[in-house]
Amino acid sequence: MPQDTVTVDLGGRAVDVPKGGLYDRYRMDTDLDAVAADPRVSGVDFFRRLPKTRVDSPIGPTLTPNFYYRIATARLTLTAPSRAIRRRLPGELSPLEVAPGLGLVSVMVFRYDVCDIDFYTEAAVGVAVRPARHGRLGFFDLVTGLKNEHLHSYVLSLPVSSDIAQVRGHDGYGFPKWVTGLDVDIDAERTEARIANDRGETDLALSAATPRQTTHKSGEQVSSLTSYTTIGDAWHATLSQTNVLSAGSTTFPRGAGLRLGEGRLSDDLRSLGPRKPIRLDVMTEGQLALHMPVPTSVREQEARK
Repeated sequence: MPQDTVTVDLGGRAVDVPKGGLYDRYRMDTDLDAVAADPRVSGVDFFRRLPKTRVDSPIGPTLTPNFYYRIATARLTLTAPSRAIRRRLPGELSPLEVAPGLGLVSVMVFRYDVCDIDFYTEAAVGVAVRPARHGRLGFFDLVTGLKNEHLHSYVLSLPVSSDIAQVRGHDGYGFPKWVTGLDVDIDAERTEARIANDRGETDLALSAATPRQTTHKSGEQVSSLTSYTTIGDAWHATLSQTNVLSAGSTTFPRGAGLRLGEGRLSDDLRSLGPRKPIRLDVMTEGQLALHMPVPTSVREQEARK
């Protein structure tokens, strides 16, 4: 049954959002006590320590960070030739290499059950890159990146299932987002995702046994990701902070099924020449603070010269 919607304005664009949803009621200034009463949400202490600020943006005045109160995610990381990765990166960025000539690419899927802009799902094909303002790769960058403590990435594709996520992500953050059919189901037993192309056929599908999960207290394990985009002609960096509540990983995952079909996600992944899957990370429960992008300086990487 179709959900009732209301129309809101985002930087001059009319967008339909669920009537009575969090965005309709709070416009990003969400009542944390109301969220805490939702049985799907484990708690809101993580967000009470992150006060929001009002900023101007391409989508109009807004509050940042964007809070995601219950999420589940999966990432399949594969090796790929650095030469193929460089062909898809802007000249200012270079791949994070685990060995000479070998970089990392990822297929990621996300399910956002409770968040400031209401439920949606998302998928991505991304590349691990060197921190943009660094020269040579430091050992610290490689170790922390592989341990998922602080990754830096460049995203090639980022389809979503809702209009507000597309407009905010594309116009406000500079991400390559479009709306499509996108099913993501993640629980303690299985991780399943299917992303449709513009004809409703399979673009990309992921199926795997969920790695054994380890639970964490709120704030005990917080990872961060910096993503680079251009808005207009200027480079920007977007910080996201993930409060991990239940997660697990498998190295060299057996039985992880990645099926490529026809569409933008599969085309982007094929262009990177992916080789062997080396890691599957699944978080069955977590929380996220997504900050608005800020201008950043990006230097020409030495490996490009």
